[in-house]
This record gives sequence, structure tokens and C-alpha cells, in this order.
Amino acid sequence: MSFLLEQLTVRHLAPGRAAAQAPAALHALDLAIAPGEQLALIGPSGAGKTTLLATLACAHRPAGGRFEVFGQDPWALSQGARHRLRARLFLAPQTPPLPPRQRVVTAVLAARLPHMSLWQAFASLLHPADPDAAHAALVRFGLGDKLYARVDRLSGGERQRCGLARLLLSSAEALLADEPISALDPALAQHTLAALQAEARSRNAALVCSLHQVDMARAHFPRLVGLRAGRIVFDAPREAVTDAMIAALYENDSVQPLPAQPHESPDRIAVGACF
Repeated sequence: MSFLLEQLTVRHLAPGRAAAQAPAALHALDLAIAPGEQLALIGPSGAGKTTLLATLACAHRPAGGRFEVFGQDPWALSQGARHRLRARLFLAPQTPPLPPRQRVVTAVLAARLPHMSLWQAFASLLHPADPDAAHAALVRFGLGDKLYARVDRLSGGERQRCGLARLLLSSAEALLADEPISALDPALAQHTLAALQAEARSRNAALVCSLHQVDMARAHFPRLVGLRAGRIVFDAPREAVTDAMIAALYENDSVQPLPAQPHESPDRIAVGACF
């Protein structure tokens, strides 16, 4: 099992409050994700989607319950062992932390930093070690002409795809993406999701994406997990998720999701966070 959560609770620490008194961001979640499984997290803003992804990436320590990654409790490991475990995960945040004056080639190759020595990492800043690999990754996301551009010359959508190109150069066994298509037009969004899913299939990696576009989630992902107020409202195959369930998930939410479309099989891409 890539991830196993049982009665998992996560609290956001607040100034002046003890950990036990901090508000719960995730409440008693039960969730199991197998290698190669692909699922979408959907729900209104503030539902806990980003917190759940960060928890899966071992960035938030749970306040209670059981949490295992690849059969291990990351918070029972030594710091060094937990760092090695994190290297098997890739978290792509919605806004990738790309240094603005850095060249795209360097930003993409940063995916390999967890496996480099300090000297190798420093040398790569001056002379990118494998620009061909970076270019191939960028091509998959339609950014082949941006290899030596500066990050601050990219549009928001281009930065987002640049951050995702890092994923292709990682050796991660589980891929986590937070709103990976939020800054993309519909055609690019289709292309980007197809690239992510094809990569996950090629390495039999679990893929977990949070999405606000419900129609895209229903069209592309075989399993949907609906979150609201830090709780799982439903966890079901997409065929079992009805329009009424979606409406109830977003009930009274000020920002409604895009209307659901008929289910479609994901198109395969034509090949042309790490943290």
C-alpha cells in the first residue's frame, strides 16, 4: 500500500494554543491508496485538500490516528530515514517555488537534488548536468522552447507546467499534485493531466491530484474522494458519484464547481517538489 490512513487527524498549530487545542484541519480520515492507483480530491475551498496532500508528503505530522507510507510510519523513523522516505514522494504545489532569476533548465533539474551530494548540487547550479533530460521533460508539457528562459519570464501557466516537468525527472513512487491545471486553458489542462497520468502508469506510481474542475476529475480519474470541512464525504468510483452527491458536496459554497460533463476516457499524451 502506498498510503494508509486510519482515523487520521491533523491540526494546524495556532499561536498561544497547545497542540491538542489547535483547530483540526483533517478529522478522522480513513483512506487507502494502492501503488498505481489514480484518484482525484475534490471539494470546496478550505475543505482540506492541500492539507491532505501535504500530510501524504510527510510535511504535516498527524495529531492522531494511523499513517503509513509504503508500509512505514514516517514519524516513527529517524530524521535521516524520513528524509529518504520523502525522496520516494513528489509533491507538486499549486504555485511551484521556483527562484525567479533561475533558468528553467536548472529549476527542472532540481528534481534530482535529493539524490545529489552537496558538491554535485552546487556544481549543477553553474553547469546543468543533464540539459537533454530537462528538455525532454519540458517537451512533454509543451515547454520545449523554454529550456534556457528565466523563470520570471514565464507566465503563470508556464511556471505551473515547469514545476510539473520536475516530476518527470524524479524517481518518486507516489505523485501528489495540488491543483495542477488551475492556471491552464482547457486544451492545456487535458494535455497536462494526460501527461501526469501516463507518467504515473509508466512507473506504477500512485497519483493523487486535487482539482476544482469537477468535470475534469470525473472524466479523467477512476476514483473520486470528496472532502468537505476536513472530512471525507464520499470515496467512490467515478461511475458511482452522482450529480446529487456533487451538489451536496458543494452545497452553500460561494464558489461552485464547473458543471459535470459526460465521463470520457483520458486521452494519452502524444510525446512531441519537489520539495
